[in-house]
Amino acid sequence: MILKKPFESEKNQDATVYIGNLDEKVDEVLLYELVLQVAPIKSLNMPKDRILQVHQGYAFVELKSVKDSEYVEKILNGILLYSKPIKVKKTTNQTSRKNQIDVGAKLFISNLDELIDENYLNQVFSKFGNFSSDPIIIRDSKTGKSKGFGFLNFDSFESSDLALKELNNKYLMNKIVFITYAFKKDGKGEKHGDEAERLLAAQAKKNHYQLTKNSNGNNLIINNFSNVNISNKNIYNINHNQNNIDSN
Repeated sequence: MILKKPFESEKNQDATVYIGNLDEKVDEVLLYELVLQVAPIKSLNMPKDRILQVHQGYAFVELKSVKDSEYVEKILNGILLYSKPIKVKKTTNQTSRKNQIDVGAKLFISNLDELIDENYLNQVFSKFGNFSSDPIIIRDSKTGKSKGFGFLNFDSFESSDLALKELNNKYLMNKIVFITYAFKKDGKGEKHGDEAERLLAAQAKKNHYQLTKNSNGNNLIINNFSNVNISNKNIYNINHNQNNIDSN
């Protein structure tokens, strides 16, 4: 069996699946043998409490290929293991985030164990949904050591709300973490997650593009929304003269 620590950055996230809702009786050997029946395994990581040496109800399994990870998710998601349906979900890496919209679903997480790094946060929190940018841990500029807090930026409020609900005041490693919506950068004490942001996020999700009319009354569809930063203070109205558009 091949086991890896949760902090190894060389893991192929595209070929990695999160497996959650594991019964306490499930161990690495059992999980390894289960997944191996479906696809070849490159590595398996089941984070444990350092003192009690019991797993925390989830694991990460890296498969040989992306197709293998997709097949494992399809076959094993929802099967019963010790009478509990396990949850299997592919993790997300940075390459799949480049076209996602920053809707403001940004969480602040504090009281982090010193051993937790950005990769670990990515692995743990990706089970709730996709990120719009990589998790960030604030570090000392001289030593590079974690200051014990950071940020998680999801691509939807459904994901950030779920992460907040499930892991706030819960143990990560050996410390209870505290999670709340982050303060807006120029929000004068306001936090992300307010009603205005949620309405804009819902609209962006529904449309996936912005539609405006030019002076001729014709419609111009903006398909690439990746560079538009949505906030409750700014709604971007893109006007364009169709005569300036190259038909090629």
